[in-house]
Amino acid sequence: MNDMWKINFNHSMYAVLMVGILFSGCTAVVMEMGKKAFEDRNTEDQITDTKIAAGILSRLSDRDTSLLLDVNVDVWEQRALLTGTLDNPQEKQAVAELAHRDSRITKIYNDIQIVTKAEKETRREKAEGGNQNSKEGIGQTVDDIWINTKIEAQLIAKKGITSVNYRWRSVRNNVSLIGRANSSAELAMVLDIIKTTKGVESVKHYVEINPVHP
Repeated sequence: MNDMWKINFNHSMYAVLMVGILFSGCTAVVMEMGKKAFEDRNTEDQITDTKIAAGILSRLSDRDTSLLLDVNVDVWEQRALLTGTLDNPQEKQAVAELAHRDSRITKIYNDIQIVTKAEKETRREKAEGGNQNSKEGIGQTVDDIWINTKIEAQLIAKKGITSVNYRWRSVRNNVSLIGRANSSAELAMVLDIIKTTKGVESVKHYVEINPVHP
């Protein structure tokens, strides 16, 4: 794909997306499509990753529908990040084993945190009133979502960062990050922004540095 073709494609996609925003009631869905149109992930990877995440969530639901209130799933180029909270290590391992059933997955990062049963139930109650439209799970509280939103606003505004190439989750003020950086300098900027975001206590990242070549 040459540069001129990419520019024309992106402009065309932008026009389509703007029409969708104006004439459909699904602004959130359209905006998510907009992000994907500008990712460095190719279309095949996007489709595969979406299917992998959907499969993991389906298997979690088959085991226990309440797990969808506990666990988040983010997949980037067939690498899966699991976040959320559970109240015993055995269930955490069981979730990872369910994810591993998809042979397309190359790596699984299990950042699910172990909490007390009382805290897990409290988070479930809060999550039920949170991001109900998420396709990757809804195991996040209002506080988690607020931190995620602050991070997103800063990454979008920072020159030199392609924010659509990253996925992050705040769980109990601990942020997990996956995706692709075009350079070590870009990754350093991303990590600095997240670490200095108010409310963030720690950051783990599973970002690969893999520049996109024309």
